[in-house]
Amino acid sequence: MLNFFVIVLIIFIGMLLLFLKKRSFRKFINKDKLHSVKLKKNRKNNNKFFSNKKSFLYKHEEKKYTLFYKKSQRNKMFRLFQGNTEDKLKALKIAEELADKSTLSILRKGLRDMSPEVVKISALLIRKFR
Repeated sequence: MLNFFVIVLIIFIGMLLLFLKKRSFRKFINKDKLHSVKLKKNRKNNNKFFSNKKSFLYKHEEKKYTLFYKKSQRNKMFRLFQGNTEDKLKALKIAEELADKSTLSILRKGLRDMSPEVVKISALLIRKFR
């Protein structure tokens, strides 16, 4: 008789564990569904990550740089532009990489340079800001 109760108790505990595991599994599944519902509800608010049709991005604008990196690159660009043609071309590469309005002064200086390569690249880069 005692063996019968032990077997029934073991079966009952096993079924209880299965039920609790199933219930926690359902909760886990429902959490994922609730999360996706929240995203769907706030889809209008999530549009800030997409580009507007009015604005456009250049290929280089996909990269986001820190302010410290931009400042160091800008300083390096101004130092390089004081050198020879090779250094000026390196400075223009940095200007192309940064592609913000702080590089316009260098590009304008490049337009007045004696080297035709520097003038050509400066004209191409300055055209992107129009």
